[in-house]
Amino acid sequence: MPTQTHGGDAVTKIAQKDIRNRLLRRLPEEAFDHIASDLKPIDLPVRRSLVEPNQPIEHLCFIESGLASMVAAASTGIGIEVGQVGYEGMSGYPVLLGVDKTPNRTFMQVSGDGLELPTSRFLPLLRDEATRLMFLRYVHTRELQLAHSALAAGRYNMHQRLARWLLMCHDRLLVDDMPVTHEFLALMLGVRRSGVTDHLHILEGIRAIKSTRGKVQILNRQVLLDVADGCYGAPETEYERLLGFVSSDDQRPARLKGTWNA
Repeated sequence: MPTQTHGGDAVTKIAQKDIRNRLLRRLPEEAFDHIASDLKPIDLPVRRSLVEPNQPIEHLCFIESGLASMVAAASTGIGIEVGQVGYEGMSGYPVLLGVDKTPNRTFMQVSGDGLELPTSRFLPLLRDEATRLMFLRYVHTRELQLAHSALAAGRYNMHQRLARWLLMCHDRLLVDDMPVTHEFLALMLGVRRSGVTDHLHILEGIRAIKSTRGKVQILNRQVLLDVADGCYGAPETEYERLLGFVSSDDQRPARLKGTWNA
């Protein structure tokens, strides 16, 4: 990697072509060069907090691997997942709308790694119209994800919602063996653990998945798509329409048939 100096110290500059995060990959070259030396590689272990509720968002994280959840919680402590973030996105996106804090918490539910950037270094990028438009389009896809979470919760049954959630995880992790527990699934979907277990058995019975302790293996993605029956897909299609790559080396998350390891 090329290096440059800051105050006499050599700093490794990350090459845009070596980055997996889809937002950073899509940034105009000039905009990326403006922040490249400030991007800090970090490990993201399970439960690592990326955004704390009602605290200033001082850093953004562009996830390279792993999976984060944004959770809304009531004053009583009851919470539910309202969004997922993987290599397609970033934590702390409310800053794109001029907001410095949020009541929601974002934390890692599957370990990975990412690139951290001070918010103060990121915000000047938004002065460029093309860059600002790209990130506002990302916010649009996040709002669609939230809207379809509400649609799924209000109009679809439990195993359809579970199929949607597993598909979203599959998109972001790009592996068939996903390290998710029944307890975590229950928290994310806002239901009892026993209910999650029952509906995992339904999906196992139709050979969509195989569930073991601490892991869910995707056996047939197409079956999950059939089960989800419309509560999955619209936000994903819109993301590809607005932010998708045309380069041949991009691993798009939209797999209609088979599994990642096929």
